[in-house]
Amino acid sequence: MAAAERDRPGRGGAPGPLTGPGERLALNGMGSFEWELDAGTVAIDEAGLAVFDLEPHEFDHTPEGLGLRIPADDSARLQDTVVGVLDGGGETYGSYFTVRRRDGRDQWTHIQGRVLRDPDGQPLRIVAIVRDATAELAHATVLRKLENARIQQAAIVQRTTDALSRAVTVDDVTAALTGAGALERLGADGLALGLVENGTIKIIALSGESLEILSERRFTRLDGSLPLSQAVLTRQARFVTSLTDLAAEFPLLADYLNRIRYDAAAYLPLIAQAKAIGGLVLFYRRRSEFSPEEQNLCLGLAGIVAQSLQRALLFDQEREFATGLQAAMLPRRIPDITGGEIAVRYHSAWSGREVGGDWYDVISLPRDRVGIVVGDVQGHDTHAAAIMGQLRIALRAYAGEGHSPSTVLARASRFLAELDTERFATCMYAQVDLETGGVRAARAGHLGPLIRHTDGRTGWPNVRGGLPLGLATAFEQEEFPETRLDLVPGETLVLCTDGLVEEPGTAITQGMEALAHAVRSGPQDPGALADHLSDRLWERWGSGDDVALLVLRRAPDPGTHRAPRIHQYVHQADPEGLSEARYALRQALRDWGMAELADDVELAAGELLVNALLHTDGGAVLTMEVLPEPVRRIRLWVKDRSSVWPRRRTPGEAATTGRGLLLVDALATHWGVESRGDGKAVWCEFDARRAPRGTA
Repeated sequence: MAAAERDRPGRGGAPGPLTGPGERLALNGMGSFEWELDAGTVAIDEAGLAVFDLEPHEFDHTPEGLGLRIPADDSARLQDTVVGVLDGGGETYGSYFTVRRRDGRDQWTHIQGRVLRDPDGQPLRIVAIVRDATAELAHATVLRKLENARIQQAAIVQRTTDALSRAVTVDDVTAALTGAGALERLGADGLALGLVENGTIKIIALSGESLEILSERRFTRLDGSLPLSQAVLTRQARFVTSLTDLAAEFPLLADYLNRIRYDAAAYLPLIAQAKAIGGLVLFYRRRSEFSPEEQNLCLGLAGIVAQSLQRALLFDQEREFATGLQAAMLPRRIPDITGGEIAVRYHSAWSGREVGGDWYDVISLPRDRVGIVVGDVQGHDTHAAAIMGQLRIALRAYAGEGHSPSTVLARASRFLAELDTERFATCMYAQVDLETGGVRAARAGHLGPLIRHTDGRTGWPNVRGGLPLGLATAFEQEEFPETRLDLVPGETLVLCTDGLVEEPGTAITQGMEALAHAVRSGPQDPGALADHLSDRLWERWGSGDDVALLVLRRAPDPGTHRAPRIHQYVHQADPEGLSEARYALRQALRDWGMAELADDVELAAGELLVNALLHTDGGAVLTMEVLPEPVRRIRLWVKDRSSVWPRRRTPGEAATTGRGLLLVDALATHWGVESRGDGKAVWCEFDARRAPRGTA
């Protein structure tokens, strides 16, 4: 009666509980038991028996009877837990295990026990609570799956964003979406990307097995006849878990669906600035549904791709405008020249929307000469390109008036300084007479020319120069000294801007050495050589700088098979030039069947060359030819730029010089001196029919 009264609501105080402790535990799927350790008996309530799926008559009040429906592995693990806490002096323990219920279902169960000990610490009994934890663990499993899915989706978004953040052009975007690891990064098995273009969708990227057949419909009318065009027109994404079901709605797809090895697809419009700019299809295998989270992921990816494409389209438009402007500033055609060949190449910058101020030009000059120029205006923008165009035209006008290279550069510097700009420019300008091979060159802070000789050797002649254009006027130093060079028949002159020889992180000298090596190993034809240099250097450097390249080759002059001829230029500062010239003479005489004259010709040529290199300012051009039949003589020419004629002297016995012309006179049948343009030529002849010295 007292207990009943205690459980009823109080009349004037707080209401009393309506259920007892055991009932409250049972209502929450929980039971309890006590295990007397010394007696080995277990007392359990009805709720506890329900948790263990035991009937009262089945339970024998022993620990073994309590574990009747617990699998052996779980029972052993649970026993180890209990023994561990008893032996270790612990007070509580907890563990999850399974109960194999009568209906065959595995029920996850949790036990929470407390060990009661006597004053000496010896365990007396265990009081425990058991409960059905299946729902709890199922909920935790769902949460864990959701969390894993969230982490995976976040990783997909992050990886895709990182990959596309480096994409600048449309080609960069498609490479990021179709390159190695791209599909894995997107979490898809296949991909198709299209852009809206003149009322059609143009497929610009495909990735995935069997999707190459979609390239047959690279252009599709934007009329809703295909699921992608429908998604773009309606601006609504469509998620399909059975591609075969699309055949009835879109007959045009029927033939392709039989050949595409995918089960599901997400058709996503690409929206940027409230405008549909394209569509993206993500294909999947073994997918039967798109959860709301997966749909949101696809929509997020579409948004990222749309923004990247929009940025890339704007960049490509700006770049097309900039490169078009620069192309318009360069000469549209190269004039035909007599006595040689010219090839030009221009490569725009790779990086960003930058457009450079590099240029080349070929100018027809009076007296059958030709002016060649390469230059570079400071900066990488449309302003640099505009200045380049103005400067190129001004320099062309000054050169066309017939001024010397030094005067042309001085006037061009003054012109640039008077423009409303703070830019300066470097320039290399040369006037070439292809008939005589004479070259007058001047530099304005620019890289000098590279020459490939007829024997394959290359060299950087020391061309003097001044300050860059514009700066020279600002500093009142409009002096551009000229350097005279000789380009013999068959030799090649290479002019370029620094983008061809500069590699990020290395000295420019390494690039110059690489250019010289590429020229030595390249083909003879100027056009083929220009392509060879572009492939070997500009594409390899990848510096992002633009490049102007000009290759001029003077036409070879081998003479005829009846009267052959060779030419060789010996630079004053080239220590190998003399030995190379002697070797070339001996080889040519051997090829012409006149090897018996090699010693005399080589000795005479050496004396004439040494005289020219020692007593004149500059190099010398060596020419050897066979005079036509019936003369049958060898003629040797050594041309230099000095107007002082040599004198035959009579040296004393102790003299160390002065015997050169005496040797030539003794070896040759004839010799003489002739005026040649701005210099002279010393010549000597050898009779091929004369018996070699020392024979009877």
